[in-house]
Amino acid sequence: MPTQQDFEIGNQSVAAGKRRTIDIPISVLSDHTPVSMSVHVIHGRRSGPTLFVSAAIHGDEIIGVEIVRRLLRSRQVRSLRGTLLAIPVVNSFGFLNRSRYLPDRRDLNRSFPGTATGSLASRLAHIFMTEIVAKSDFGIDLHSAAVHRTNLPQIRVSASQQAAIERAKGFGAPFYLTSKIREGSLRHAAQEKGVDVLVYEAGEGLRFDEFSVRSGVTGILRVMRDMGMIPDKGVPRLKVESIGSSSSTWVRAPAGGLLRNFKTIGEQVAVNDVLGAISDPFGETETEILAEFNGLVIGRANLPVVNEGDGIFHIARISKHEDAESTLDSLTATLDAAPLFDEDEII
Repeated sequence: MPTQQDFEIGNQSVAAGKRRTIDIPISVLSDHTPVSMSVHVIHGRRSGPTLFVSAAIHGDEIIGVEIVRRLLRSRQVRSLRGTLLAIPVVNSFGFLNRSRYLPDRRDLNRSFPGTATGSLASRLAHIFMTEIVAKSDFGIDLHSAAVHRTNLPQIRVSASQQAAIERAKGFGAPFYLTSKIREGSLRHAAQEKGVDVLVYEAGEGLRFDEFSVRSGVTGILRVMRDMGMIPDKGVPRLKVESIGSSSSTWVRAPAGGLLRNFKTIGEQVAVNDVLGAISDPFGETETEILAEFNGLVIGRANLPVVNEGDGIFHIARISKHEDAESTLDSLTATLDAAPLFDEDEII
């Protein structure tokens, strides 16, 4: 197989068989501190597809940063075919401030494709589209739930993209959801340019958890293997298929008060199951929260203090006869049996 040509990014070149971190200028802060978007480029010696893996588009969703770090340390990427673009922190402004947003309170994932002369969010989105998406064949964008919520590791994918759905299944997260694409999101803008993107959602904002990290790293390696970018050796194979759904609903708090959760992520529920209860601080009133359909809990609130209308449980519709919990147990066992990708430390 022929050697690749140099990879051009950020007005710099990365030779075949080399890896470099390229700092792409974004802005200058009011105190004259420069801000850049750092991209780690692994440019394989042999030709192949280009994959981008991005994290922290929302600055407080830090679990993807750890996933990218472990991915770059994995043995499999040492013999890469094609090119991997790893962007652990897209939104440096939010990351440094532990905030979802940019300084102007705009949501970067509602600002794509952006423009070169727009708001700060729009300019950053434009740079990402120009320097990353336009040079890629496929993408994986890493997210978590918001602060004080947690998500079961899951993939979001467009129902209209069959090839992407197959990649979503091959990722091997416990769950995948075919969902509508939100206008202004990276996934929407990339698809408009012919680049499919999987969105990985797992864990909680401003927190790490080992299961979500390992599920993310393993899933990315599976996708890279299926794309022919890395060898099969050392990448855990799926023994069961992920659970899929095309519909999900947030169950909202019927009243304000103190929440006690009786169900958690990964649990299967049936109609009228008690998910939790909300009481006032005196214990004089109590309102049960009931499941309205058969499904799987894929997200939930962690904060016990709730207001009326707050989203409490995110439930995906699945068949009553589907044994989702056995499938999750099998997928968890596969991850537990695999070696740690970062043997010298455990979160």
